[in-house]
Amino acid sequence: MGMGILIVMIAAAFEVVFAVFCICTQSNQQKIRGMVRIGAFAVFVIFTLVSVIEWGFQWIALAFLLLIWALLGLWTVLRRNEKHKVYKWGRVIGRAVIMFILVIIAAAPAIVFPQYRLPQVTGEYGVATKTYTYIDKNRKEEFTDTGANRFVNVEFWYPENANGTYPLLVFSHGAFGIKSSNTSTYQELASHGYVVCSIDHPYHSFYTTSDDGTITTINSEYLQEFNNSNKYGIYTMEQLYGLRQKWMKLRTDDMNFVIDTILEKAKSDSDKVYQLVNPEKIGVFGHSMGGAASAWLGRERHDVTAVVNIDGPLFSDIVYNKEKNNFESTHQAYKIPLLNIYSDSVWTQLDSISTYAGNKTVEESGGEVYKVYIRGAKHMSLTDLSLFSPMLADMLQGGKAKIDKYKCLETMNRIILEFFDSYLKGKGSFTSAGTY
Repeated sequence: MGMGILIVMIAAAFEVVFAVFCICTQSNQQKIRGMVRIGAFAVFVIFTLVSVIEWGFQWIALAFLLLIWALLGLWTVLRRNEKHKVYKWGRVIGRAVIMFILVIIAAAPAIVFPQYRLPQVTGEYGVATKTYTYIDKNRKEEFTDTGANRFVNVEFWYPENANGTYPLLVFSHGAFGIKSSNTSTYQELASHGYVVCSIDHPYHSFYTTSDDGTITTINSEYLQEFNNSNKYGIYTMEQLYGLRQKWMKLRTDDMNFVIDTILEKAKSDSDKVYQLVNPEKIGVFGHSMGGAASAWLGRERHDVTAVVNIDGPLFSDIVYNKEKNNFESTHQAYKIPLLNIYSDSVWTQLDSISTYAGNKTVEESGGEVYKVYIRGAKHMSLTDLSLFSPMLADMLQGGKAKIDKYKCLETMNRIILEFFDSYLKGKGSFTSAGTY
């Protein structure tokens, strides 16, 4: 049970008991209420100091409410000439209802975004992070009319206090995700000796923060396009194909730019994170649309040697057939190692929806292509959103996943690590394909 829900339940129990007490004594019990308010705020502060409550943005509203109540309670307790309000049972019940509603509103962020822990890393290295904003001088920003150049915000997770060089892994988030969407995966990989760079695709990302503090939110037209693409009859099949081509170009251009920037900086930049990069060992991976972009990039770049697609359609492997008015597979073999990881959300559609025609045939066309099915998982189970906000994850994926959240992420992270270890570090063969 989340701490936010627990607090709401305690508040509900208190208001019911206190209202009954007031009705039984036929008194408003103002001083007792005041002392309880002071005590509630004190307990909140103590729990925060000892980390029972882990302070974060989700507690701000509740802390403010408890502080105001504590000050009002202190005023009530310290007043000498207290003016007693006439007791009315309706007023007692009304006050209890209002107080409970205020607690629900103030605790709502803590309910939607409960406290959680990331899975424990298993590698030998500590993990450090750094963020950067890269400016692409060769591209203008298509989402604005200011004439500004395209910018891309990135964050690195890398082995701390390490020597030598390590494979570079570049991650692309889902349709409107954020670069920290799979932090548990990045940390696990970095702890085993990888330099992981996750990209925010500006205007595709729900929000992204640049080095100068500028916050850029998702573009409303893109959001509408994406939402409408999942509704029947809004777009023709040909229009859908065009939209997906457009989205893939933006994302692969971002990924190409980021990889090229990192490789250039690895040659001369003294920043520790760049000096740790082995330019001969590069992998890409991503979730959903980011997985599709990663697989696309694996076909384009000769220096990418391994790809992981997490629950994404292989847009690079389908074309639009005008005569059939449908998508069909290109039936082209994938020339580098590719791992497809699926949840129930996609697994059940592989044989029935033409968007996934390439996923099915690429595994049959030869090469080192593997698939993993995590039974009981849903689309957002394969991201940290399942921990950060289970309620929001359930809403986005259309229901609650059957699998334990931690078991799902730990299984996925272990398999991704084994895959990259095999193909970027030469540590044995990849043997974890199959159903879990």
